[in-house]
Amino acid sequence: MGQDFAGRDGAALVVGGSGGLGSMIAVELAARGSDVALTYRSNADAAAATAAEIERFGRRSWLAAVDLTDDEGVAAAVAELAGVAGGLHTLVYAAGPHVPQMHLSRTQPAAMRDQLDADAAGFFAAVSSALEHLHESKGSIVAVTTAGLGRFPVRDGLSTVPKAAVEAAVRGLAAEEGRFGVRANSVGPGMLSDGMAQRLVASGDLDERALGAARANIPMRTFGTAADIAEAVCFLASDRARYITGQHLAVDGGYTA
Repeated sequence: MGQDFAGRDGAALVVGGSGGLGSMIAVELAARGSDVALTYRSNADAAAATAAEIERFGRRSWLAAVDLTDDEGVAAAVAELAGVAGGLHTLVYAAGPHVPQMHLSRTQPAAMRDQLDADAAGFFAAVSSALEHLHESKGSIVAVTTAGLGRFPVRDGLSTVPKAAVEAAVRGLAAEEGRFGVRANSVGPGMLSDGMAQRLVASGDLDERALGAARANIPMRTFGTAADIAEAVCFLASDRARYITGQHLAVDGGYTA
């Protein structure tokens, strides 16, 4: 495993660092030589456990509880974390609450509005607050979105529609911020055995038969893992991807092929 981030000033900031994907990404960044700041909404225990894993690699970690619908709160948290970390070299957006599976025709406008506010506007609030620090470091933005942008997953509109807005913002940031040396890319997870699939089964949205059908739609005939997503995020954030910006990397076993 390379030390892609060793020697970089400041830290990587993982928004949504207490969730399954965010936690794995945060720990992988630490394993590759980065100090890591992370935000969480309410799961302080999970965030603390992630911080402990980060420190196991000899890296520093910092935590902040953040409601992404509170613009002032987001700005204050980002400023505080950047201050104690000595700057930011990477912003990873890995937030996104679990949402029920339902057809768009049965989705209430208020529910969609809430998701757009929490996810798309939340992403923009985080980016807006972090940009000045990323200008200083000529840093990188990586948003975790969804492979559903390339092949719409039926009944997943409450997740996919807001992520499409995030994706549009990523491309806009790549076009507008490249002159400052800032790159912006996204990673689109497909079905994950230790993420989405677990949550959908636990919530009753999917049973084993449905999971089998989902697996049959994937050319590689298997689900991915959170580690696969973390690997892709770390690559895009690293100097190995120094000339890559405005791109969407689907990590989906060929689902969108």
